[in-house]
This record gives sequence, C-alpha cells and structure tokens, in this order.
Amino acid sequence: MVEANNTIKEVIHHTASQSSLQICLVNTGSGTPFINVLELRPLINPDAYTTPSGSLKMLFRWYLGNPEGDMIRYPSDVYDRYWYPPSQQKHLIPITTTHEVYTKNDYNPPETVMATAASPLDANANWTVEWIVEPPTTQCYPYLYFSELQTLRANETREFTVLLDGAVFHSPISPRPFITTTLFDRLPTQCTDGKCVLQLKKTSTSTLPPVLSAIEVYTVMDFPKVETNEDDVTGIKDIQGTYELNKLNWQGDPCIPRQFLWEGLSCNHSDNSTGPTIITLDLSSSGLTGVIANAIKNLAHLQHLDLSNNSLSGGVPEFLADMSSLLVINLSSNNLSGSVPQSLAQKKGMKLNVEDNPLLICTTGTSCVNKQGKGGDCIKDIVVAVVVTSLALLIISAVLLILFLYRYKRRPSVVEGPQSNMQELDALPLPIGIYSEISL
Repeated sequence: MVEANNTIKEVIHHTASQSSLQICLVNTGSGTPFINVLELRPLINPDAYTTPSGSLKMLFRWYLGNPEGDMIRYPSDVYDRYWYPPSQQKHLIPITTTHEVYTKNDYNPPETVMATAASPLDANANWTVEWIVEPPTTQCYPYLYFSELQTLRANETREFTVLLDGAVFHSPISPRPFITTTLFDRLPTQCTDGKCVLQLKKTSTSTLPPVLSAIEVYTVMDFPKVETNEDDVTGIKDIQGTYELNKLNWQGDPCIPRQFLWEGLSCNHSDNSTGPTIITLDLSSSGLTGVIANAIKNLAHLQHLDLSNNSLSGGVPEFLADMSSLLVINLSSNNLSGSVPQSLAQKKGMKLNVEDNPLLICTTGTSCVNKQGKGGDCIKDIVVAVVVTSLALLIISAVLLILFLYRYKRRPSVVEGPQSNMQELDALPLPIGIYSEISL
C-alpha cells in the first residue's frame, strides 16, 4: 500500500532469459496497481550478481564514512545504483581519503563510495550489522566492499574475520591499500528466524579494528513461471502489429500468468525447458483486413487457427501446409481468392474450412462457397445441391432400367447369373462423390 506523497523505490537484478522482457503490475486486491517510473539499466558484466536461481531484490545499500553525505548514483556509478549513507553511525569512526582508489572489479563500485570507510569507535569491539527479512525463510545475499584507506605503520596490521549468522562467511581478510575488494558468497544464506547478524571480528594478531567501505544486501525473488517461448512471443507480436490489434489484454507475456492469458490464445505449459507455447490462435470476427500474416508460420507449435468472419483477402499461403502441428484451420467467411494449395487441401489429418469465400477456387476448379474440408481434402464433404442430386438419381434410374431390360432379354439358366450382373454393376464408372451420397 502506498500512502500519498510517499515514494517507494524497488530495485531488482534480473537476468533475462530472452531478448524481450515483460513487466506486469497485478491487482492483489488492495487497489488499482500503478507505476510512475520504470527504469532499466544493463548490467554489462555477466559475472556480477550471479545466482544459481532466482533474481535479486535490493533490501538496502549503504556507503559508510560520510554520515552527512548525499545519495550517490550515475554518473559516479556506471550501473546507476543508488548508494545511501546509513541513518545512524553513532559507534563508528569515519575514514576518508583523497588518494585515488582502484575500483575496477566485477562490481565496479563508485570511487566516491570507496574513498570513504568506517571502523568501530571501540577498537576492540566487533562491528555488527543487523537486518530483518520477511518471511523468516527468505534467503539473502550480502556484498561487502573493502579497501585500506590509511597508510599503516610497520608495526600495524588490520585483519578480521567476517561472520554471518554465527558462521564464518569469510576467513581472515586484510584489505589491500587503495584497492577495492568485494566479498560475497555464490550461495544464499537463510538466517535464523529471519534475523540476520553480520559481524566483522578482529583477529588476535590485528592491531587495528575492522574497516568497511560499503555494503549491499539482497533477498532472493523466485519467478517460478517460465516466460513464453521467445519465437512464439516474436510471432504473436508480429501478428499484433500486422493487423494493428488493440485487444485490451494483449499486454505483457502472452501465456503467463495463466489467469491473464491473452484473449483468443491457449498455451501448452508442459515443457519448462522451452517455456509455454501457443497452440491456439482464434482471431475470428476481429475485423482483420489484408492478407494472411506471414508471421503465423513463426508459431511452430500452433494446432488450431481460426481467422473466420473477417475481411481477409489474397491467397491461402503455402506455409500453412508446412506447419507440422497444425490440425484445424478455419478461413471461412472472408474474401480470399486464388486456389487452395493442393499440399494443404490434401494434407492428411488436417481439417480445413474455406467455405463462403466466393473468389476462392478449390482443387476441382469449382468455387469454395459452402465447402469445407475434413481429413485432408477441402472438398471432401461437399454438400450437393438438390438439382445435382436429382440429376444423379435420374442417371442411376436410367442405368438400372437398361440393366433390367438386358437381364429380361438374356435370362440365364444358372443361378450364378445375377451375381455376375451385380459385379458388372459395381464396375460401372459412377461419378466421383455420387456413390458416397447413395451409400449414406
């Protein structure tokens, strides 16, 4: 919940698995979601902030040694990270330097951050930093930044051990003079009861207290839903652009979250390795104009395609026959023209509906008006007109009458005769399609 005049900033480090990224605001029941500003920053170094799983959400990021300092960001920070001084530094001694500090490592902190540090006021005390995470099972990643900003005498040493939640986070460390060291763990830490305690503990051989320049702490965010297959996302967005579709919910990821699936789509979520795939595209009665979009062929897993009741023109493209997963195509009630590709009309296992396209020619050279296919033939299930049916019946009646007269004149003396005549009847060349009507 956001109160009036209260600014909330959320920072996430997320590694995109595809070349595109969808960010959605979801209504959780506490009011209409909104966002004022969305900023994206590329993290150039792929070795920085890497985790075995999940993304990183910033809990806090502090730089020490300058309690009255301002927030530091770009251009001082090439990644445009926000660095703040902590609100309380009562038990710390600030340390600053005008000496140049080398910061060029994987995390590349700003030099203005690394030119400051702090150490405990009590030289023999441990330096403790605490934070709370919710829920208590939340995992976290701390990143610590060190540099020795003082020129030590020959009899001085600075060495300390880093403890997190009572366990050794890192063996004794001695910061290098004016060179940045970033300390982190590749695996997350789950703190006891959600209370995390980080300690810098001086070793027995050290003459100086611990020192710290900056600290970042992130919690782990899991995104269990895999993004929709990238090729399918590209294809459906190209289709959206081709037809200038302005469907209200055609925003974000097409297939996830499932409760916000794009209208007219259905998706297969069974393969997490490739992400959800689009298996149904229903754009019927959507006011489509122009030709059948070439981008449809990019939906390699598509099984059902419905473009009926639109104003599509041009021909039926050959690529539809090459889409191996496609089982049902409904192109009825459009203004398509030309001929239905033979490879599509005869494709086995395909149900093709092209009826009510007055300018479209089916494989027999006849119009496809009132014709639809089933089982690989766009004219297999022809609805025969009454006149054609009557004419066919007249022809059959005439043939039967001739055969009857022929049998009457040449009545055989054995019983096999009628069987022979029946075989001749089966062999007569009847028009294709008429016999199937009779047998029904």
